[in-house]
Amino acid sequence: MNRLTRWRAILAMIGLALIAPQPAQAGSGRVAAWYSSADATRKLERGADLPLARASGASADSIVVEPGRRFQKIVGFGAAMTDASAELFQSRLSRPQRDRLFADLFGRQGIALSFLRVPIGASDFSSRHYSFDDMPPGQRDPALAHYSMAQAEAGQLPALAAAKRINPRLTLMASPWSAPGWMKSSDSLIKGRLRPSDYPAFAAYLSRYLREMRQHGLPVGWLSIQNEPHFEPADYPGMRVDPRERAAFIGGYLGPMLARQRAGTRILDWDHNWDQPESPLAVLASPQAGRYVAGVAWHCYAGDVGAMEQVRAARPDKDVFFTECSGGDWAPDWGGTLGWMTDKLLIAASRAGSRGTLLWNLALDEQHGPHLGGCGNCRAVVTIDSRSGAVTRNVEYYVLGHASRFVRPGARRLASSDGGPVAQVAFRNPDGTLVLIAHNGGKAAATATVRSGRKAFRLTLPPGEVGTFVWHE
Repeated sequence: MNRLTRWRAILAMIGLALIAPQPAQAGSGRVAAWYSSADATRKLERGADLPLARASGASADSIVVEPGRRFQKIVGFGAAMTDASAELFQSRLSRPQRDRLFADLFGRQGIALSFLRVPIGASDFSSRHYSFDDMPPGQRDPALAHYSMAQAEAGQLPALAAAKRINPRLTLMASPWSAPGWMKSSDSLIKGRLRPSDYPAFAAYLSRYLREMRQHGLPVGWLSIQNEPHFEPADYPGMRVDPRERAAFIGGYLGPMLARQRAGTRILDWDHNWDQPESPLAVLASPQAGRYVAGVAWHCYAGDVGAMEQVRAARPDKDVFFTECSGGDWAPDWGGTLGWMTDKLLIAASRAGSRGTLLWNLALDEQHGPHLGGCGNCRAVVTIDSRSGAVTRNVEYYVLGHASRFVRPGARRLASSDGGPVAQVAFRNPDGTLVLIAHNGGKAAATATVRSGRKAFRLTLPPGEVGTFVWHE
């Protein structure tokens, strides 16, 4: 074996080690446990194993997990690879720094993120506003002759490729913030509506993006046609697309085009807040569009998580995803954010059928950027100091880690009893391990007996604490 071949073999072994599934790390008859406390003294910290014993009679505080009752298959947990995040990864970290951080974010020895959202063109977290086919005011390009992904190829795509080398099972979900300005009533990326006469061009634009991503080895599993379609921001790309317009575009143009091309990408509607469930329901009710829409995506900034269950109950044939929520300076309390995000975005969303949870920016700098317009005080999963490259893991990192490190792609959510002081959700991994994510939202310590088949264990959570428990049936 020559030196080059030997090094390739060593690197391959390292890569496999980064993604190799971790065992539950508890022996037979034991439950492995990890905790995050409301006062931040414990952050995804391994606790003492709990004994797993033969179950006795039911008690009033029992949490009953039913491994035989399985629900949605999990795609993953993660955040958004915005231009801001990619720029920091590519230009503010040395290669060794980035490799260490990516091993932590995407490797099995870290928190093993497996699901990323990708803006198609600029969002507010971009250093400039652009699409992949910009034209001077008054000029058009219906043939997409000027289409170029050079901006994404400079930052976003290399960062995604690096993440996927560590976790080949990484799934991508993509969303445009705006069609190219020349397709819109405003002739601008800012505000405006998509002109019906440009529905064919926008369908071709999105199809072209999906094809280019496949050619880069980054296939997109899920696509929404517009980020927050009921919002027209004044200072960054956006586009109003009402239910009737979304249904006409999906049913008459994008859906048939992707079906003919067998692109393998499934369409999600809405990609907006919990406060208007009637909007995605209207699109799903369209005979033309409904057949092409695989599911509904949700954000957290208005309304209540119960809207997800409302829509799922009305359309149980459609998938559910949670695709954006950001922490920020408006929510500085570590324990409060830990509990709220765990309750709403992991536990309640999963119980409502969500196949994955995505937070907003994966990384931002110490000034909450780079950004151009939009949110000036958003918090990312990690903060990267733009001068030193030092990394701060924020509360969002630990929220995601309580799920992503233990609930693997392909896991199934299991039925589990609801109610009581401990909110929880249960899963079975493809390797058969069981996982329970639990949060004590009360003001006193809570104790519960977790029963699964003929086995049971006893857990205790201080006020505000989050725990993840892993065991073999």
